[in-house]
Amino acid sequence: MRLPLTLFTLLCSTSLFASSPASIYSTLDPTSITQHFAFYELYPHLPEGRKALKVAWELLSGGKTEADPELILPSIDLQPIIAFVNRSSEGVHILDDEQLSVIEKLGKHLGNRRLQGHGTWDVEYVLSLPSDEIDLARALFLAENDGSSKQKIRSYEANIDLMALQILARLSPNSTPLEKVRAINDYIFNEMRFRFPPHSLHAKDIDMYTLLPSVLDSRRGVCLGVSILYLCLAQRLELSLEAITPPGHIYVRYNDADGEITNIETTARGIDVPSEHYLGLETRKLQLRTIREVIGLAFMNQAAVCWHRDDPKTAVHLYEQAQRFLDDDYLLNMFLGFNYLFNGQEEKGRPLLEKVRGFTPDHMIGQDTVAEDYLNGKVDIEGIQAIYSEVNESRKSILEKQKRILENLAKYPAFRQGRLHLAITWLQLGRYKEALPILEQYVQACPEDPSANYYLSAIYTERLNYNQAWHYLSEAEKIVQAKNHRPRALKELRQGLARICPEP
Repeated sequence: MRLPLTLFTLLCSTSLFASSPASIYSTLDPTSITQHFAFYELYPHLPEGRKALKVAWELLSGGKTEADPELILPSIDLQPIIAFVNRSSEGVHILDDEQLSVIEKLGKHLGNRRLQGHGTWDVEYVLSLPSDEIDLARALFLAENDGSSKQKIRSYEANIDLMALQILARLSPNSTPLEKVRAINDYIFNEMRFRFPPHSLHAKDIDMYTLLPSVLDSRRGVCLGVSILYLCLAQRLELSLEAITPPGHIYVRYNDADGEITNIETTARGIDVPSEHYLGLETRKLQLRTIREVIGLAFMNQAAVCWHRDDPKTAVHLYEQAQRFLDDDYLLNMFLGFNYLFNGQEEKGRPLLEKVRGFTPDHMIGQDTVAEDYLNGKVDIEGIQAIYSEVNESRKSILEKQKRILENLAKYPAFRQGRLHLAITWLQLGRYKEALPILEQYVQACPEDPSANYYLSAIYTERLNYNQAWHYLSEAEKIVQAKNHRPRALKELRQGLARICPEP
């Protein structure tokens, strides 16, 4: 029999391999369902094993069950339930009706049961609900509509229920929200060991680390995947959390009645990262997302994967699915518009690009100019695809992107983002000399871009041209301060430059 990891760790840490079962039982954490189930797996026929089963069951039920588990469970196969808790097998097994009924009864007091969206199997009904009445897990499973049976959906939900019940077992009835946050962190990242996948894996198969079933199966997830799991658990634990989306990222946070914020960085084991860390040169405010919008973001993430796999047809379908949950979202309009173009549907793409032309979202400093340049005939579809092409850690991929951009700029020299992205490829190659004149040309065309001015200041600092460094730093500061934004990157550049050369 495979030794459960939880008990194996316990045995190693306490040097109890040679000890009696009674001695091992006495070392079990009295609040750990995992350890008690693991002990039962090893010693199911001993009195201590049956006692461990009873304790685990009482912990799962919050002490509210009146029936002895030994009277309930012989009629069903207990192993899949133990495997759910102990993760002693790969993936999530599909449970039968009896097993699901037992788990659903154990979880009947969880907070998500009171949401209007919990019991529905109709995605259209979910769409009609206020965001705070949507059961995130159920809504995601229904919206993805991948052909999963109700049995499979209920099995994955039962997995999340068991996770929530294990966390509740370690909490007192009067636990504070922050105590719940710490308990979730400890369970997800320490006990269950959910981790951010290695870059080589998530860059290739990011959708596998975003979708909730895949995250549960593998215990690996990118920021969106683990944040979704975290929110699903929070709904069950009646913990009110907010989803926040800096550009290209998502995390969750607790915001108390006094406005005191605790950030939960799900790619770094739940640590509290200062909010300032997420504010870049171009980002002056952090976007707050509703549960409904989080569902739309899951579709956008999948669509982006298809886009970068040169499958615009599927990307369009997924972006259209996201539209049902994201109301007139700036990025969605732009990305769906682009993919309509890639898919040969310009009559659908142009109206969406007209919506974003010249528009600056409230959380941003400047506007994206790609849509405007396309509508004005300053770039074609190939140019848009070139600047959005992904690079990995290899020099070859950067050079390939650079070649595509150069070829397009030869046809469309007025393409502003093309010039900026060309300069960035030189910066990625460490070739500041080549990047410098391209950035200066770009700033002449787009003087209100704080990032380009920042790059120029940093490059001139590196080249000991301090007058020019101060000039471009001053320009960058003027741009962001006009919108009441003082990013950390500019503060640090100012401090470093001041140590070398006083401001003229």
